[in-house]
Amino acid sequence: MKQTEKSNEYSPEQIKELLAVKDDHKFPKRNGIDFYDTYPSDLSLLSKMHLNAFRTSIAWSRLFPTGLEDEPNPKGVEFYRNLFETMRQNNLEPIVTISHYEMPIALVLEQGGWQNHKVKDAFVHFGKTVIDLFHDLVKYWIPFNEVDSVVRHPFVSAGLLANEFSMKNEFQAMHNQYVASAQIVKFGHDKDSSLQFGCMLTGLTVYPYSCRPEDNLKAQKLRHYSYLAGDVQIKGHYPKSSYQMLHDDLQIEITKDDLAVLAEGTCDFLAFSYYMSVTVGEEDVKETDGNTIKSLKNPYLQTSDWGWQIDPLGLRILCQDLYNRFEVPLFIVENGFGAHDELKDGVIDDSYRIDYHRQHLLQLMKALNKDHIEIMGYLVWGLIDIVSSSSAEMSKRYGFIYVDQDNAGQGSKKRIPKKSYFWYREVIDSNGACLEHERTNDE
Repeated sequence: MKQTEKSNEYSPEQIKELLAVKDDHKFPKRNGIDFYDTYPSDLSLLSKMHLNAFRTSIAWSRLFPTGLEDEPNPKGVEFYRNLFETMRQNNLEPIVTISHYEMPIALVLEQGGWQNHKVKDAFVHFGKTVIDLFHDLVKYWIPFNEVDSVVRHPFVSAGLLANEFSMKNEFQAMHNQYVASAQIVKFGHDKDSSLQFGCMLTGLTVYPYSCRPEDNLKAQKLRHYSYLAGDVQIKGHYPKSSYQMLHDDLQIEITKDDLAVLAEGTCDFLAFSYYMSVTVGEEDVKETDGNTIKSLKNPYLQTSDWGWQIDPLGLRILCQDLYNRFEVPLFIVENGFGAHDELKDGVIDDSYRIDYHRQHLLQLMKALNKDHIEIMGYLVWGLIDIVSSSSAEMSKRYGFIYVDQDNAGQGSKKRIPKKSYFWYREVIDSNGACLEHERTNDE
């Protein structure tokens, strides 16, 4: 297994040059799908799908533009209160991520990102503020999206500039995020005992390519790294070997006060994304792409158009590993299939997406009913087509709802339910019973 080369390696000068570019068509993410203005009708469409939850995030810079203001932007506060109230009116439980790759750029350019304790303190202020403001509307919180991802994309996850990429800085940034999360969780629990907080990991089922002991050791190391965030945020402490590696070998600053905070601010559930499994080993074989990680091509699995390996059984395997290790409820907060969807005569036939979700949900039912695993919920990424985070394009579509917009941001932005929209509504209405019927008919 090889990690993808670390993306978004920018110097301060490059960032300033990019910020000065006024042509938004070069940057699809700047405008997205205009959810800011269309959320009332979007949420209504999701409610008609009979969903009962919706995951979103709060943009740090929308409330604190530089990250260091004392008071939040009133317009930002108004927007999010209206958003959460509208979700409630549509019977959608808000699942809110506090940090989802959107830190204020000033904290990158002026403070050096998450390796700086000042950034940690600013985020804690932000996190406590949003809990104060919205705890009456939001009961489920995730402090960081894929908190383990700092070493894979240090700029996006932690605001580290290219000349600051190093194991020491990356793990220092990740440690600071652990501490910030614990402080926010402790504050939230004290504020309102009904609030629940989740640690979120990048869900990776890892296989050795062969039965060679060296391949198995490599798979074991990757699994242990992936689980580290859960060890710290669920169990409240570093594993002994990890602590020695970070504190003694890398000389990460981990204080006694930090350790006390981690022990006090443990999360209530384990959230994770799951799109694929990865295969690792030393063999000279073909590689394929994935969710920020390259993998050896598994000959037993099919792949998406973007090379991501499709492995429904891997979800059940991962649920077993995570539940038995951490013994808290699991929450799948991202699972989905990026594909080229075509609008023909007003219809999008995305049967391939239906098959993807059907197979994953069947494995999830086995995890629930046969493996006795406690699963809080299953959320799809994403319900409505958006600009893909990994490839910055609209043509990589995940949604059950089509958005008429191309990679340059051109189009009517009209929302059109796909075939999968109506199928998933039937899954919800039948509480999954139709899945077994569909499988029997297939067989």
